[in-house]
Amino acid sequence: MDPHAAERALAAKLRRVGDDLAREEEASERRASGADTRYAKSGDLSIAYQAVGSGRDVVFVAGSVSHVELGWEAPPTAPVHRRLSEFGRLITFDKRGVGLSDRTTELPTLEQRMDDVRAVMDAADCERAAVVGMSEGGPMALLFAATYPERVSALVLWATFARIAWAPDYPHGIDVEEAEEFMGQIEESWGHGRVLPLIATQDAPDDEATRRRFARYERSSATPAMAAAANRFSLYIDARHALSSISAPTLVIHRTGDPLINVAHGRYLAEHIPGARFSEYPGDFHESAMGRDEEVLDEIEEFLTGTRQEREVDRVLKTIMFTDIVGSTERAVSMGDRRWHEVLDAHDSAVRGELERFRGREVKTIGDGFLAAFDGPARAIRCAQAITGKAADMGLEVRAGLHTGECEARGDDLAGIAVHIGARVGNLANPSEVLVTSTVRDLVTGSGVEFNDRGSHELRGIPGEWQLLAVAPGSRPI
Repeated sequence: MDPHAAERALAAKLRRVGDDLAREEEASERRASGADTRYAKSGDLSIAYQAVGSGRDVVFVAGSVSHVELGWEAPPTAPVHRRLSEFGRLITFDKRGVGLSDRTTELPTLEQRMDDVRAVMDAADCERAAVVGMSEGGPMALLFAATYPERVSALVLWATFARIAWAPDYPHGIDVEEAEEFMGQIEESWGHGRVLPLIATQDAPDDEATRRRFARYERSSATPAMAAAANRFSLYIDARHALSSISAPTLVIHRTGDPLINVAHGRYLAEHIPGARFSEYPGDFHESAMGRDEEVLDEIEEFLTGTRQEREVDRVLKTIMFTDIVGSTERAVSMGDRRWHEVLDAHDSAVRGELERFRGREVKTIGDGFLAAFDGPARAIRCAQAITGKAADMGLEVRAGLHTGECEARGDDLAGIAVHIGARVGNLANPSEVLVTSTVRDLVTGSGVEFNDRGSHELRGIPGEWQLLAVAPGSRPI
């Protein structure tokens, strides 16, 4: 027997993994329409920007931190970049101090930030553009529109404000001292993937894969000190004086339950900008990490182009299953990369085998787990039990969450509230447990499967309370 056969097989497997990653990166680049990152000179600083697509120029002013390249990959900016570049020429940039732009040690003024926008527009041969300002990017966007009306054809203010701090004549502002304490927490926690869900994406899944993705974005977009400084900048902005001077057609969009920037700030903007249109959407998140901003992007497209993209959406009833390896990060550290990749390959092969056996469809892998769909809940339960059992034989603990509901079929992917519920249920499952909603329980009545009640739970980002149940060990639906 060849003593080096195993090593060669492993090397070949790692090359295949590398090839898969390369293909994924190539696909991401294609989604960005082959965009090149360029630099505009603003004074002594270089400002990184991209210009993607064709048609009407749209300048996107992001929130406190950004990264023009990772923005095409990471939620919540990926769908924003994609949609804006589909109906216009998207010009996006990193503000000074963050992303790929020159780093600074001092907070810039709004005037300096406006100079950066002018420099980017000039470098991109853009005379006039629609400006979309999101979150902390809103005050500068509205001030730019008031100061340079000849360069702004339309203005969109999304989940933003003119002033965020409390004042006697601005009672719905926040307490600056409390906010300053939070800035200290940002600096201490930055780079581990736990800050973005607090300041931007409250509906993000709470799993290892998402945290790793957010951690990479945090580290790439800013240093801890600059991340805190960039967010602190918003506490001392007051651009209310500019609102009455805005002449461009303006759309103000805000979520009713935005936990970061109260909807009162959006209403104030709409009341004080002449002729502004205000659209209020339900939702208790600032920006969505789960693709739930499409309705907002639809309205922005219609506002800027006069037409709304018509999408064919097939709705199907499916049982959604999320699986996840418990403690995967700790295991990867203890085993080492080589051994862990071997374990992951074995795990993935076993999961796919069970999906085939129970006629489930793999939708996609998510970190160290799977999203799969079934035509019937009983088969989904049996498959989830088989997967947790196979994982236990490998020395792994896998948890699974199931929900049955109407899904939106978008090509090979599935979306919609049922998918979000399944993800939340999976996150609440205990190690080696199959956790389901009462909807699944009701649909398998009479099958012989037994459940243990886990009580009512609030699922983050999902209205109402949901009764959850654990499939009893040894229980098998017929």
